[in-house]
Formats: sequence, C-alpha cells, structure tokens
Amino acid sequence: MIEFTVEFYVTADGQCPVRDFLLELKASAPGDFAAVAAGLERLRHRQCHREPLTKALNDGLFELRHVGKLNTRVLWFFMKGRRIVTVHGIRNKSRAIPARDLDTARARMRDWKERNEP
Repeated sequence: MIEFTVEFYVTADGQCPVRDFLLELKASAPGDFAAVAAGLERLRHRQCHREPLTKALNDGLFELRHVGKLNTRVLWFFMKGRRIVTVHGIRNKSRAIPARDLDTARARMRDWKERNEP
C-alpha cells in the first residue's frame, strides 16, 4: 500500500498555522477536531485522496473536508516523495472557500516551496 507523510507548513519565523488552528478547534469543537484529525490520518493512504474526504481546488491545492454545523477545511498540497503539506485551516458556514483564504493558502504554498525545494 502506498503511504504518504502529512506535514505542517511552518513559517520562516517558526509559526505553525495549521497546528494552531487544530489546537483551537480541539478546544472549541472537540468532535469536529476528532473528525479532522482522523481525516488527516486517512490522507496518509492514497485511496482516500478523493471525494467526499478531499477535493481538488486549483493551483495544486486540495481541501480536506469535514461537514458539520460549521464546515471545517484544511488546505494542502502534494510534494515529491509522497509528502502532503498542510498550509491553512478554516471554518465557515458556506460551501465556498473565501478568496482571502485561498490567497493565504497559495502564499504559504509558494513560501514553502521557495524555502524547501532545491
């Protein structure tokens, strides 16, 4: 079975926005946190890289989705070596991901690649 590693984006100054998002989620909505944590674990397995758990967005970004009273999403991208890098987490009521959140995810993906690719 093909397995992937799931990593968290870390800013140049050592911040880890997805970890912080998950810690806040764990405190405010433990059930949603458990579902998202289980989803992140499932991302390690290639057969889970499709709907309803994940969905391709654009520009190489994907979302891990958990539907509840508030929709919880973790945005991520693939890297060489069977790696998944999570870059942004959001909660909202709508089905659409706000443009500012997509912009944040894209900027973090660019930053990660600039600092981590040869």
